[in-house]
Amino acid sequence: MGTSTAAGSLTDRNLQRLRRLLRAKDRMDAAPHEDWPVSRLAQVSGTSEAYFARSFRDAFGIPPHRYLLTRRVERAATLLRDTNLPVIEIALQTGWKSLGTFGRTFRDVTGHSPSELRRRSRAAQGGLERVPPCFVAAAQRPHLKMAVSEKRHHDNGNITTA
Repeated sequence: MGTSTAAGSLTDRNLQRLRRLLRAKDRMDAAPHEDWPVSRLAQVSGTSEAYFARSFRDAFGIPPHRYLLTRRVERAATLLRDTNLPVIEIALQTGWKSLGTFGRTFRDVTGHSPSELRRRSRAAQGGLERVPPCFVAAAQRPHLKMAVSEKRHHDNGNITTA
C-alpha cells in the first residue's frame, strides 16, 4: 500500500506542475503580442525561472521562447491569409518591434517572406473552402524543433555543432 501512496503523490505533483505550466502557456496564448520573458512566465506559474524553463521544455518539447515564436508566426500567417492589413501592422500586432526582425524570422520559420506567403495563400484558396479551418491551421503550423538561428545555419548548408 505504501507504494501506491507514493505513486499517487508523484502523480499529484506532476498534475500540479502541469497545471502551473498550462497557466503560463494559456497566458502566452491569450496575449502572444506581449513580452513574455522567463521571469514573467515563472511568476505566473509560481515557480523559479530555472525550474519553469526546464519543466516547460520537458512538458511541451520546446523552450518557452520557441513556443511563443511559433504562436506569433502562426498568428501572423493567419492575418496575412485572412486580412488585408499591411505587413507592418501585422508585425506589430503579433509582437515584433521591427519589420526587419519580423520578416527575417518569418522567412526563416516558414520558408517564405510575409508578402510571398500572402500571395501564395490567396492563389491557393480555391479548394480550401470545404476544409475545416482547424485542419488548415494545423497543416500550416510552423514546426520549430530547433532554434531559428540553428535552422538558418542548417538551411544554408553551414551545419555546425557547438
